Amino acid sequence: MTAWDWISNALLSLIPPVLVGLVFWVIMRSILRADSKERAVYAEIEAELRAKREAESAAAAENSKKDA
Repeated sequence: MTAWDWISNALLSLIPPVLVGLVFWVIMRSILRADSKERAVYAEIEAELRAKREAESAAAAENSKKDA
C-alpha cells in the first residue's frame, strides 16, 4: 500500500462523517430559525391582544364614568 493509497483512503473515509455533520447542521439550523420566527410571531400576536384588551378596558372605564 503506497502513501497515496493511504491518503486517499483516509480522505474517502472522512466523507460520510462530514456529510452527516452537514445534514445535522442544516436540520438544527432550520429548527432554530423556525423557533425564533415562531417566537417573534407569538410576541406580535400577544402585543395585539394586549393592546385590544387595554382599549376595551379603557372604553369600559369611560362608559362607567359616563354612567356615574
